[in-house]
This record gives sequence, C-alpha cells and structure tokens, in this order.
Amino acid sequence: MTSFPPLAAIRCFEAAARHRSFTAAAAELSITQAAVSFQIKLLEERVGVALFDRRAGKIALSEAGQRLAPSIAEAFGLMRNAFDDLSNIAGGTLRVTAQVSVATNWLIPRLKAFQTRHPKITLSLDVTRDVPDILRGDVDVGLRAGDGKWPGVVAHRLLSAECTPMLSPTLLTFSKLECPADLLEFPLIDPLDHWWDQWFKAAGVGAPDFSNRAGIRVLNQQLAARAAIAGQGAAMLMPAFYQDELTAGLLVEPFPSIHCTIGDSQYWLIYSHASRHSTKIRAFRDWILEEVASATSLNRL
Repeated sequence: MTSFPPLAAIRCFEAAARHRSFTAAAAELSITQAAVSFQIKLLEERVGVALFDRRAGKIALSEAGQRLAPSIAEAFGLMRNAFDDLSNIAGGTLRVTAQVSVATNWLIPRLKAFQTRHPKITLSLDVTRDVPDILRGDVDVGLRAGDGKWPGVVAHRLLSAECTPMLSPTLLTFSKLECPADLLEFPLIDPLDHWWDQWFKAAGVGAPDFSNRAGIRVLNQQLAARAAIAGQGAAMLMPAFYQDELTAGLLVEPFPSIHCTIGDSQYWLIYSHASRHSTKIRAFRDWILEEVASATSLNRL
C-alpha cells in the first residue's frame, strides 16, 4: 500500500466495526447501507485483505479486521477528544453511568466537590442496572462492580465490595447480640440473599437454611438499609456506603471485623481506552481517585 486510504472509507470501517453492523453504521453516519458497504469494499481493495466475514446476512470482523479495529477506534477517539476539548475548553457534558447503590450512597454525596473544582463540566448521571456500552460511546465513564477485566476498557479500582450485617441500635434493646450465631434470632432483611450464606460461613456459623424463613425481601441495598434503619431487621450492607449512618448512630455494625466478599468483585471507574486522553474524563478520574484515597486515609472504606 503506497498511499493512505480515503478517510471516508476508514470512518465507515470504524463505525461498522464498533456496531458490528453496516446498517447501524449507516444510521450513525447518515448515509445509506450501500454507501457503507461500498466504502468498506474500497478499503478492503486498498489494503488487499478482507476486513469482515459476511455470512448469511450477518457480518463479523475478520482476523485482519480484529487487528485493525482497536487502533482505528483509538485514532478516532483521539480526534473526537481533541475537538471536544477545543470546543468546550475543558468543559462540556460528562456522561456518567453508575449502579443505584454506588451512585446513591457514595457518588452523589461527593459530587459538589467535583462541581466546585470543575464548574465548566456538566455531569449527566445515568443510574441504571443496565451497563451502557462505553466502547460505543453511549457514555463517557462508568462506576461498575466486577473484576476489572473488560476488553478495550481502562479500569481503576475504587472500592472493595465487602458486606457485613448492620441493624438499628433499637433492636439491641430487646435482644442480645454477643456472637454471630445470635443473629439467627433476629429478623433478617433479604434472608435468601447469597451474601448472608457467605457471611455466616466467614463467621464460622456454617450455612443456615433460610429457604422457609420469613423476612422482608427488597433485593436492593438502598431499600434494605432504609428498612434496617427503621428497625425492621438486620441487613447485609457495604460499610463504605453507610459511614454517615454509622457515625450518626442510625445503624450499628455488630461484627466489624467479619466481612465477606463474593469472588473478586470490586467497584471500578471505567472508560474506553480510546477516550483516556479526554480532558473531562481525566478531570473526573483524578478527582474520584483523590476522593477514594482521602477516604481510605481516614479509615472510612
């Protein structure tokens, strides 16, 4: 290859590779599907190798396409970020996605500090159970639980997903709680939650059978915490999310040395590798990592 391929063809390849669809690429670029197909065929002829496998109306990246796509995606990401920074002068809108528990109990109470430091950046927060596709550019950054191993994604560890029982101190006026086994005599919130099994095993109690046990079932950590504060039972909660409630005496942590985790699950800040040079993403990354470090130094995590 003696000359650089047409930028229009490269642009069509990047969009089609990202969407895994010529139709979706055409919709994004506001051209016809035939035009996308033509540009990609032109690119394939120029590089001398097929970039997509076309079978029964479906497409997939070929081996060559898989090698090329990450570099092309990064190059377009760098260009988008450059124009974004130029247009917004380190401002603009930062689209953040987070799960309900980490958004409500950890992120939102701290956002004023970010806005004070970066008043030109508008935060758009999407709180959802679903995980928008960061690689496709649906959002800029995310706060997610997992092992931190996502292809094409930069991940910074924020919090360990450790749980322990918490309850209202009012419950302790009626019953004694001297050892972990005593919790079996207390009402439990979400007794079928797998966290309870893990915690009782970690506490040396074994694995009690809760299959026929009555109890409030909310399957949501925030609602479980509200129920616990109301004195309706003990809930499995993350201490990192409820430091204010513990400090205020609304909740107590009867066995603070016994925590449990599920696998290697932790909370991470994530964004696409191609977007790592974005000014607003770097600003958010630096700020949130400072918040984590500060909380850790105060023994609040």
